Amino acid sequence: MTSSQKEFVEGLKTDWKLLWQQRHNDRLRAEGIAVTDYSSLFVERGTIIHATRDFKALNFKEILERHKVDNLDRIIQPYPELGGWNKFIKSEITNRKQKRNQRTTDYPYERRDAQQPKKGGPGWLHK
Repeated sequence: MTSSQKEFVEGLKTDWKLLWQQRHNDRLRAEGIAVTDYSSLFVERGTIIHATRDFKALNFKEILERHKVDNLDRIIQPYPELGGWNKFIKSEITNRKQKRNQRTTDYPYERRDAQQPKKGGPGWLHK
């Protein structure tokens, strides 16, 4: 990825953040509406960017694909539905089973004998 392409993507990210920060929330219709034009994001003023029902949400990855940006996987984190980087790290890089087995072998459990019950009766209660 070249430096000019990195700068372009950073500009798109700032526009993306501004789009979501400066949107108008229509509480009556439960929609988020773009306040200004964002030509680089292909969003015009008055475009619905967020709604509750039957709506295809804006997708930053699709915008980058329309701009034909290379190496999208390095720029954008995977969606939470797919797992994301944290899930990948937990499942592929760190192997928790090895850590558990190693710890159990390092610190074996010492079983103690049960103590004799006090006087075999009501315990600490005094009558």
